[in-house]
Amino acid sequence: MLVDFKSLPESSRVWIYQSNRSFSESELEDIHSKLNTFIQNWTAHGSDLQAGFIIKYRRFIIIGLNQSLNTATGCSIDASVHFIQQLEKEYNVDLMDKMNVSFKQGEYIAYKSLLDFKKMAKEKAVSKNTIVFNNLVTNIAELNENWEVPASESWHNRFLK
Repeated sequence: MLVDFKSLPESSRVWIYQSNRSFSESELEDIHSKLNTFIQNWTAHGSDLQAGFIIKYRRFIIIGLNQSLNTATGCSIDASVHFIQQLEKEYNVDLMDKMNVSFKQGEYIAYKSLLDFKKMAKEKAVSKNTIVFNNLVTNIAELNENWEVPASESWHNRFLK
């Protein structure tokens, strides 16, 4: 059951998929449509899942699920992963690689491999004040508070000396 992402409770589980590039306007329209269809039909053992999505910065697909109604099961999580993998193929993007880092450089969102980010930290090209995206957050409350934070307040801090 598709609902407005903003209507989901803060305890709702989130999955964040970061793209290795920004989506075009037409791609965003298509992806919105595909997400609408997927979430409208997303179930766990035949029970509707109350879920919504947002796409931030033309690059992050964030799916939220109200687990107080019905929780995701292995099969429903597999279905969502399969859906994301289909998007990867269709749009020739990488959405599943967790070994990459996104961060702000002014108004621009940079996307680097973890190795490149470590190198940039060593060279002082990024600092503890660099705004990073902590895609390890697990619910909407954490998304609102700890997703877009200075590197010093995230797991990225370990690379900054």
